[in-house]
Amino acid sequence: MTENGFKSLTPLQVKRYSRHLIMPNVGSLGQRKLIDSRILVVGAGGLGSPVSLYLSLAGVGNIGIIDFDVVDVSNLQRQILHTDADVGRRKVESAKETLKSHNPEVNVTTHEVPLNSENAMEIISDYDIVINGADNFATRYLVNDACFLLKKPLVDGAILVFDGQATTYLPGMGCYRCMFPDPPPPGEVPNCAEAGVIGALPGLVGSIQALEAIKLIMGIGQTLTSRMLLIDALSMEFREIKIRRNPDCKLCGENPEVTQLIDYEVFCGM
Repeated sequence: MTENGFKSLTPLQVKRYSRHLIMPNVGSLGQRKLIDSRILVVGAGGLGSPVSLYLSLAGVGNIGIIDFDVVDVSNLQRQILHTDADVGRRKVESAKETLKSHNPEVNVTTHEVPLNSENAMEIISDYDIVINGADNFATRYLVNDACFLLKKPLVDGAILVFDGQATTYLPGMGCYRCMFPDPPPPGEVPNCAEAGVIGALPGLVGSIQALEAIKLIMGIGQTLTSRMLLIDALSMEFREIKIRRNPDCKLCGENPEVTQLIDYEVFCGM
């Protein structure tokens, strides 16, 4: 049977998601929206781990994971999708196995390829929402541009040392380029492999990203749209900055210069 265009919950689903179903702003309809949704997680690392894990536990029915890396022992300090037994395995394989072990009903699609200008539009077009967990500027600009061109919501996050940030970009309401028109010079901003990151921080930021996507799917609450949440985990201070659509933005402005995907490694000087 169907109701409001969604399949009825099975007895097992009613039991599994019982703590959601008793919430007035979630209920049966909200849960069925989660089950019917499709979310792409870019990266199966520090941020992608808690993001995809909590999405699967929440009952998001279709999760895509894109990553072409293998599990290294240095990942295990923060990447909770993987265990010591997974060292040397493809991250997407380990991720799928972990997610299915927590919730066998979730469909996990793996994309074991580097995301680039040739495949991004095709891959992202299959999903309702994209969550970015990549740790390099080339992928960040690529995902931002592709989501804007495809009119897909993007939940973005970043971590470094003790600092984290999260925001949500909705079509027509600003983009990553509005705040950062151009990437920093190569080598100016270190990545986690160079500067480090405290292991628990991705769990905090990734959980926020997962919550943002869940709210978007169910159409409830207030998201971080037009706001960026900045986290200083060392002092445990949270603050916000406003994000406004820049009319001169090269992507989403009044006279855009970026109308298709470009070579982002060249753009970022990689």
